[in-house]
Amino acid sequence: MSQASLMPRPICFVKNVCGSLQVCKDAIEFLNGINQPVVVVSVVGLYRTGKSYLMNRLAGQQTGFALGNTIESKTKGIWMWCVPHPFEAGQTLVLLDTEGLGDIDKGDSKNDGWIFCLAVLLSSTLVYNSRGTIDNDTIQKLHYITEISEQIKIRSAEAGEEGDEDSQFVRFFPSFVWVVRDFTLSLEIDGNEVTEDEYLDFALQLKKGVNKKTSDYNLPRECIRSYFPSRKCFVFPSPASPDNMKRLENLQERDLVQGFLETTGRFCEFIFHKSPVKTLKGGHRVTGKLLGQLAQIYVETLSSGKVPCLDNAVVALANLENKAAVQEAFKVYKSGMEKVKNNFPVSVTDFTSEHQKFSKLATSEFMKCSFKDDKGDYLKQLVAEAVLNEILNEKEAEGKSILHADEKLTENDRKIQEEKEKTALLEQKCKEEEEKRTESEQMMVVEQERLQDRMKQIEEKVKQEMEQQQEEMERAVESKVKEQEALMNKGFKEKAELMEDEIKNLKKQQDEKSSGGWFKEYVLPIVKTCAEVLPALLQHRFMMKRLKL
Repeated sequence: MSQASLMPRPICFVKNVCGSLQVCKDAIEFLNGINQPVVVVSVVGLYRTGKSYLMNRLAGQQTGFALGNTIESKTKGIWMWCVPHPFEAGQTLVLLDTEGLGDIDKGDSKNDGWIFCLAVLLSSTLVYNSRGTIDNDTIQKLHYITEISEQIKIRSAEAGEEGDEDSQFVRFFPSFVWVVRDFTLSLEIDGNEVTEDEYLDFALQLKKGVNKKTSDYNLPRECIRSYFPSRKCFVFPSPASPDNMKRLENLQERDLVQGFLETTGRFCEFIFHKSPVKTLKGGHRVTGKLLGQLAQIYVETLSSGKVPCLDNAVVALANLENKAAVQEAFKVYKSGMEKVKNNFPVSVTDFTSEHQKFSKLATSEFMKCSFKDDKGDYLKQLVAEAVLNEILNEKEAEGKSILHADEKLTENDRKIQEEKEKTALLEQKCKEEEEKRTESEQMMVVEQERLQDRMKQIEEKVKQEMEQQQEEMERAVESKVKEQEALMNKGFKEKAELMEDEIKNLKKQQDEKSSGGWFKEYVLPIVKTCAEVLPALLQHRFMMKRLKL
């Protein structure tokens, strides 16, 4: 049973203390125990719009996240509920219920901006919850989306700019789901019945014109259309009568409106089957442990008054994970070689065979946990084999005593039969030299095989990372092409033509990744690293011979 199944109720993830955000220690400790990939669903929206109820249903429960029945917002900060994914074995569903935006008790829009920013950065699906209809007033209240370009950066200042960052958001942002609560209108446009998604697209249509009023009208719509890789809409009728709404979490299903139950079911099924695993920039899948670290990085950045940067976050996470991966790899190797050490003395052949076996297991452990070790810096630490030195040094005294005994025996023999055995000793020496030469050749072959196996694992790891980045890029290109076609169909030819450069830039990056450039960029530096440390590996072989292991 996974640890995720042991969270009976939500816990505070990011708390709001006097207008400042802090990550909760208990939540981080819990996430550290989840090594599975996570699907992260965040819900945002104006306060008292019923966000918490939907999250409870996603958790398969009637109660959990606080609902409240007054005008006061119950959710402060961000609350988290981790449950096993109902359909994907080996994945954890992380539900994040955020503090209501526009709470009159706060009087600080900066805090709202932080909450919205964190929801975007941490989730793989972002649910925006509103009431009534999707009209201009509702969309204008979603002004946080227009401020995203000032609150989130993709590349660090040191790295320089990579074109227009706004056009790159679609590669890394979550899927967008707009939930409209208490919807009382008919789904019709110009007398024709439409789907929920068509209703959303209609509400997000742009107006033609270049004056300020038109620009202000279009800006939030353009941001929604261009920042998120996909859009989905659900419209919910009111769940119950006004009197019953006050005790919504205590109502049985028979007390709820059938249409509300049906829409809730469709919403949950969509989230369960369409929400992807959360990934970092570059396509690396996020585990619960990584999610906790990611939240800490972003909250600390926001609290310091700086702008969160996706590149910086990935580098920081990679350093943490790769250090841990090296230590885990050492544990695997040392655990296996300790058993070999207990059987000393052993033959060189047996020792090198066991060394190769546990080195392979250690490398596999490192590859499983590490990511973005582009220059092989952390792999180099693993190849150095400090643990092997430790094992051999522990047996050095034993080796010297064996050598001393051999030398004493040889001296006595020479005194007894010095002349008689000169020829025999010379032959024995030649034989020993030949044995040493043969052993050296054997060990070289073993080491080359081990290096080849390591390089194979590296290539497979890098190929996997490149495939993840390709998927990320394909999703972005597909979204941009779809948006361009929509603009052309609606008569916005100039805006559609402006998107052509964005699409070409994304396709260019996609082609560079798929053309084999990844091998030169990632694999060759690591090959060079391994070549540099190979002489150090061979030194261990001579040490073993010297100790007569």
